[in-house]
Amino acid sequence: MLVLRRFMQRRSHGGAGSVFARVNRVPGYETIAFPGLRRSYPSVGVHSSMHSAAAVSAPNSSAGRITMDNRDDTSQKVHPLDDSAVESYTIPGAKVFDRYFECPLDYSKPDGSKITVFARHLVPYDKADQVKKLPFFLYLQGGPGFEVAPPSSASSGWIKAAFEKGFQVLLLDQRGTGQSSAVSARALAHLESDEAKRDYLLHFRADNIVRDCETIRKALTENRCSADDCKLTLLGQSFGGFCIVTYLSLFPQSIREAYITGGVPPLVNSPDPVYRALYPRMLKKNKLYYQKYPRDVERVRHIHAHLSTHHVTLPDGGTLSPRRFLQLGLLFGGSGGYDTLHQTILSAATDLDRLGQLSFRTLSAIQSLQSFDTNVFYCILHESIYCQGEPSQWTAEKLLMEEPFKSQFEWRLDALRPDQPIYFTGETVYPFMLDDYVELRPLKNVANLLAEFRDWPKLYDEAVLAKNTVPVAGVSYFEDMYVDVRHSEETASKINGFQQWITNEFAHNGLRVDGERIVKYLAKLASGEESYNR
Repeated sequence: MLVLRRFMQRRSHGGAGSVFARVNRVPGYETIAFPGLRRSYPSVGVHSSMHSAAAVSAPNSSAGRITMDNRDDTSQKVHPLDDSAVESYTIPGAKVFDRYFECPLDYSKPDGSKITVFARHLVPYDKADQVKKLPFFLYLQGGPGFEVAPPSSASSGWIKAAFEKGFQVLLLDQRGTGQSSAVSARALAHLESDEAKRDYLLHFRADNIVRDCETIRKALTENRCSADDCKLTLLGQSFGGFCIVTYLSLFPQSIREAYITGGVPPLVNSPDPVYRALYPRMLKKNKLYYQKYPRDVERVRHIHAHLSTHHVTLPDGGTLSPRRFLQLGLLFGGSGGYDTLHQTILSAATDLDRLGQLSFRTLSAIQSLQSFDTNVFYCILHESIYCQGEPSQWTAEKLLMEEPFKSQFEWRLDALRPDQPIYFTGETVYPFMLDDYVELRPLKNVANLLAEFRDWPKLYDEAVLAKNTVPVAGVSYFEDMYVDVRHSEETASKINGFQQWITNEFAHNGLRVDGERIVKYLAKLASGEESYNR
């Protein structure tokens, strides 16, 4: 749920056969829907167009891609782990394979349009010959809308912990991100109408992400001796944890055990209760920031006044409006965020004192801290991750226009009191972004159509979760600005056997800070080796 490229590295931390005769589809895939809300959406011709979203993001070569072509020609069948065409390389501690999979855009139409889904496959270097035997450990990234940052080493962090437990690791670029048919204005340009673009994007939520995982799991574990050998162990950071709870709802029989870091989701039907809980947390973070850097109260007011009275254009052509500037509060959610924001504020204030305007250096730094242009998915689909049968309708914006949040987060220059601190916002998304961010501008109508869409299927099955038998443990961060700890506690109480660890030792990016320790402790909690004592 973070959107910081330089600051956070986005909360993370392959041969697949081009002539593979068939990928096991997900027969009888499960859809949870409210009565009367089951709906089929028109398929978009993904592979039928050279300018399709999949074609834009997929490699030019078919090498290393599991396809559904020639699925009736068993003579050409090659197991994906045996395909010598797959690109591979090494990093300290691991051999890495880049694997591409062809998945249905719409799983209710498995023979229809396809997208490409990418997974980076890491195998302990000294166990590369055991690739068909080692169990898989699948990582689900935070977001929505962010790819997994390629690891530079497998000798530290949570990957080291997974290797020590005897796993090989899959780093999934979730559909619509990274190498997986990445969503962008250009990638969607071949679709003739905004309605067609909306209908395409309806298929990019957690339910279809986990169906992609099932497609990949079945392909990579084909011909294994037992059902247990075919199961996945899951690790989900932030939004990746949301996906895990959807996975537990749809395909619990496919999971060996599951670990969630900063991402036990609220079981809600709309974003409203989420943001009513998170705005007060944002307020608290702002007050703590100004306690640490009290002189920044005046600096922020000075910068804000300048942006309110001048049109400031960023290097990429976007607009640095007062509200966009205040979105830098997203930094508050991770360790070191206060300090990063302070340095940015100090540079901007110094520019105004010396030059009367913001320098290219400062504008570039601000632009690099905001990834809404490079990962447009986050803005246009973020609120929908909370929707089950209800529209999002720009909930964060609506609440910000209501008291007490309207007064607390006042940003309009003429409405501010002379001594009033100006408070930053966090991960929330707003309609103004569709004008201020250059890559979001072409998607403005699409984003508004998505905000009004109401027939979102259910993502969680509480009846299934109540009967859960999969060992599952999660850590929730007491001061988390992105995922409210009280909502997480409530959800954990509804998942049978869930072992929850609550701590204030880490911020939302705890997995990046000390992933090895966190994952090892969660594994002990899930297995029953240790019991958490609050």
